[in-house]
Amino acid sequence: MEILKPYRARIDALDDKIVDLLVERIGIIREVGHLKAEHGIPATLQDRVDQVRERNADRAASKGVDPEIVRTLYATLIAYSCELEEQIKRGEAA
Repeated sequence: MEILKPYRARIDALDDKIVDLLVERIGIIREVGHLKAEHGIPATLQDRVDQVRERNADRAASKGVDPEIVRTLYATLIAYSCELEEQIKRGEAA
């Protein structure tokens, strides 16, 4: 197991960065949610949902990563984001 230690440390460091980036992304989603609430824009804009998911799947594929895993990750991330925006519009989240 000692042989795996340096790899685990590298993965942990990357995971920390991923979480930091998610926090940053969610902060922006909150800003967007407030703008959408102020301007009566629906929380879910399907064309944008598709664009974000596919852009990232294509980018992953171009770098040798299975695009399906990225589609799955982004489907979850986008669903969370849209629900958060809905909660903001209903006044249930800040």
